[in-house]
Order: sequence, then C-alpha cells, then structure tokens
Amino acid sequence: MRTLSKNWVTEGLIDFEYKKYQLLAYLQETNRHFQAAKLYPSLGELIEHHRNLNEFKSGKKKLSDMFPKALSNVDLDQAKLHFQPLEKEGNLIEEINQITDFALPKIEKQIREGRTIYDYVEEQVEFEPVGIQPLYNREGFVFLTREQSSDVHAFRYKSGLLQFAGEKFRSVSLWLIGVFQKTLVKTLEALKLDLVKEVKELPNPATWRLHSQHSFPIDETLVPISKRLLLQHVKA
Repeated sequence: MRTLSKNWVTEGLIDFEYKKYQLLAYLQETNRHFQAAKLYPSLGELIEHHRNLNEFKSGKKKLSDMFPKALSNVDLDQAKLHFQPLEKEGNLIEEINQITDFALPKIEKQIREGRTIYDYVEEQVEFEPVGIQPLYNREGFVFLTREQSSDVHAFRYKSGLLQFAGEKFRSVSLWLIGVFQKTLVKTLEALKLDLVKEVKELPNPATWRLHSQHSFPIDETLVPISKRLLLQHVKA
C-alpha cells in the first residue's frame, strides 16, 4: 500500500506541485481501501497526519521539528547525542504553508468518509457474551464470525492502561489463537471449553462474539472494531 511518512511535507523535494501529487496519490489509495471496507491502518494514519499538520499550522509544532536531523557530535561525558537540522527554515515556510493549507481539508474529507464507513460497519455487527461472564473480564477470548462463513476466528484479548505524557489511557490487545470451523456440534460454547483446556491460566475466561452480517475484512476492519467494543464492555 502507498503510504506517507510522518514528516512527508518536509522530506525530499519541498515543492507544492510535487507534494500535491504525492498527497493525492496517497488519498486515492486510501479511498480504494475504504471502498473495500478496509479501514485500518489507513484511517489511523490519516488522523495522525491531520494532527501533525494541524499542530504545525496552529503553531504548536515547530517547523524545525519536522525536518530530518543529522548527528553532529557525541558528548561522552554527558552520554548525549547532539543533532543539527539538515534544512534551514528560511523561505520554505511559505511553501510549506501552501502545502498544509491544501492538505488539511483533503485529509479532513477523507477522515469523514472513513468514519462514515466505520459507523456503518459498527451498525452491522452484533457484539454479545458467550456463556456466563465472570466478574474479571479484562482478559479472555473474542470470536469473530461472519454470516456467510462457518469460520470462527478466535482471538485472545487483554486490556490494560498505558501512560503517555503523564496521562493514563485504556488499551486492549488482540492476538489470533486460530481459525476453527463452527458446526452443529462445534458450537461457540464448545470451542470456549476447548480453549480453556489449552489456555490453563484462564480457567474461567470472559468470552465475546462479534458477528458480522457481511463479509467485512477481518484484520483491517473487524479486529479494530472489536477492540473498541471491548473497551466499552470490559472493566478498567
């Protein structure tokens, strides 16, 4: 997939027409992914690009922070590395302002389209517990199923707290255990019992099912939505 680096505005040739072409090609690629209901990583990247450009435009992010830097010297006494910018601000500010003014509304529009698709997908899925839920539900299993398939994508999840810039944020991690076949005998409850025998550190795991009426992509769409729904249901 075509991507943009974090500092795409200041990397390489800083020319409005070139950067315009670079951005439009990237947005065209993300649009193709959105039309296929593949939301991530494109939507997350767009939000990060928008935040970086908005911070620069509002003056919260210095232009010098956006330029690549070269190692100038090593201070062995203080155990520090010293860097110097590879570019000077000078008359580049006007060019970068023009690029930023063009890019922000384009990226904003693409983010709105991505969120519209995200909301639509979320409306089409069902999220429910499998069996009796224990009081402790910060870790357990998630089963992803789709209407036209007998496949059950079984994930293990664990939620926790991340500390960033002095603030704590809730997070959840998912990792695939395996893909199983659902049958009249092999129900989700039976699969849960089988997994309990394999994962002995979770004798009574919280287990959830996310079911989609449509064949939305697993990794790019249903997994991110599962994380969001888990954060709404599990205890901090």
